[in-house]
Amino acid sequence: MDGLDTLRDRWLRRIADAGDAAALDALRVAALGRKGQISLKMRELGRMTPSERQAAGPALNALKDEVAAALAARKVALADAALEERLRDEWLDVTLPPRHRRVGTIHPVSQVTDEVIAIFAAMGFAVAEGPQIETDWYNFDALNIPGHHPARAEMDTFYMHRAPGDSRPPRVLRTHTSPVQIRHMQAHGAPCRVIAPGRVYRADYDQTHTPMFHQVEGLALDHDTSMANLKWVLEEFFTAYFGTRVKTRFRASHFPFTEPSAEVDIQCSWEGGTVKVGEGQDWLEVLGSGMVHPHVLSAGGIDADAWQGFAFGMGIDRIAMLKYGMPDLRAFFESDIRWLRHYGFSALDVPGMQGGG
Repeated sequence: MDGLDTLRDRWLRRIADAGDAAALDALRVAALGRKGQISLKMRELGRMTPSERQAAGPALNALKDEVAAALAARKVALADAALEERLRDEWLDVTLPPRHRRVGTIHPVSQVTDEVIAIFAAMGFAVAEGPQIETDWYNFDALNIPGHHPARAEMDTFYMHRAPGDSRPPRVLRTHTSPVQIRHMQAHGAPCRVIAPGRVYRADYDQTHTPMFHQVEGLALDHDTSMANLKWVLEEFFTAYFGTRVKTRFRASHFPFTEPSAEVDIQCSWEGGTVKVGEGQDWLEVLGSGMVHPHVLSAGGIDADAWQGFAFGMGIDRIAMLKYGMPDLRAFFESDIRWLRHYGFSALDVPGMQGGG
């Protein structure tokens, strides 16, 4: 057991000089592995007399523990040094401005829908909803649209496929939001004051028509509701929506679900191909309206002798085009990121009585 001090000094020096984790692990194996120098010294204890073992055992255990502690300490020191070097190489200046990230925008249809809801809510109208896949009874029959009406032709309406032998009523993609009127009357009765915004579908495609677009329906029922109330509601809506006083003009028309019926024009002017609402001597048709037909009231479970009301419907996409100067309806649904960035709205542009633009 002579020379333990020299052995300890040699191993402690080699451990202190280890430059990386691999070299340190090689020293651990050479010193404390199964065939390591210190491990072999420990095996010599079995060949010693009891008195020799009593003197050499504590010295060897102390050497083994000291070398193991030195290995652990050096491992921690190497890890700390590696971390310091990494931090020096991967430094980050937290005072630098962040990288530019594009912010998404609200689609004009969503923005204008929220504007419409906010304005009508201020006039006491609630929001009603209904399914986009309707039976032909809700979409046509309940609205007093006869079987020979052109709107029921397959060239104008999307009919759902029916398997042979299917006895269920025909189903269509709703062509207007008017079926919501019937469903609301059946569920809630009268009086009522609601609007029904949503998607509708028609087989048409050009600069001002797309197969899917958005409408908002309005319905108000009471004992003495009149066309005068309808005119006031629409003028107040357009004035709030466009942010300027807007006059309306009613022209006699015909719709199966209203009697009397009227097309509604708004005051405007045309300058250089641009329409300006609320000024000038011209008129622009924007919606259809009228007093709800007694047959429609009856289909909704309403006593037509006790209640009466008005209804109207307009295209959300079209009034968006008018207010924000969008020339082509088809661009609304083409997902062109350049169009969305140009016409989209910030999430902070909260719709209100004066619109959201």
